[in-house]
Amino acid sequence: MRIDKFLWSIRFYKTRNIAAEEIKKNRVSIGESTVKSSKEVKEGDIIKIRKNQIDYKIKVIQIPKSRIGAKLVPLHIKDVTDKEQYELLKLRKMSQDYYRIKGEGRPTKKDRRDMDEYTENDITSDFTDWDDFFGETDNNSDDED
Repeated sequence: MRIDKFLWSIRFYKTRNIAAEEIKKNRVSIGESTVKSSKEVKEGDIIKIRKNQIDYKIKVIQIPKSRIGAKLVPLHIKDVTDKEQYELLKLRKMSQDYYRIKGEGRPTKKDRRDMDEYTENDITSDFTDWDDFFGETDNNSDDED
């Protein structure tokens, strides 16, 4: 089976076209040599894949006949990726979560307006009279009586 079709069939890439593009970018290799999309995969091959800044290594156990379900993937490949690579991935995700909590998403329109209003009305630079700032004027109290 061709390597691009194999990577698609074991669900490593969402489409066969994406798999072929990654192979063209030299992010996939068998052994120590980079490959072309037409390279045949055999049982026992160790495939190295660079994805999401991580170097994955998978060993081919069995060649599937066509695209397989996610539950059947362990029957066809064995993950032999170094543990350090997964630790790097975990650290990167933690560093991203530090800046923005997952699920918080982009600011809403209201949030954006509030931020714009806050930055436009910088209180400390405009005020010189603190009595006006705190609203302690005698004119306001006389009008209410």
